[in-house]
Amino acid sequence: MVKGTSRRVVVVDSPDQRFFEQAIFIVRSDAANEGVTARELVEEARRVARNYAGGTHGRFSRLWRDASPAAYTMLGAAVIGLLWLTVALV
Repeated sequence: MVKGTSRRVVVVDSPDQRFFEQAIFIVRSDAANEGVTARELVEEARRVARNYAGGTHGRFSRLWRDASPAAYTMLGAAVIGLLWLTVALV
């Protein structure tokens, strides 16, 4: 609950509205004192929203994120198996 406080916000619409309609950024109170324009605030909010949406992640991180739990299980079992084999043979 907020009482007696007004805050400045920047609202950015989502390019893919499958899950989210908007992103709301609360502007720091000292941003106006630093000479930041409204246009700069909106551009920064868009940049941050784009980064969180996964637009700048590499191919490997997308592949890792989209892999099924069975793939994680198989990979973990393979790593543990190799470690056990290495310790058993030494």
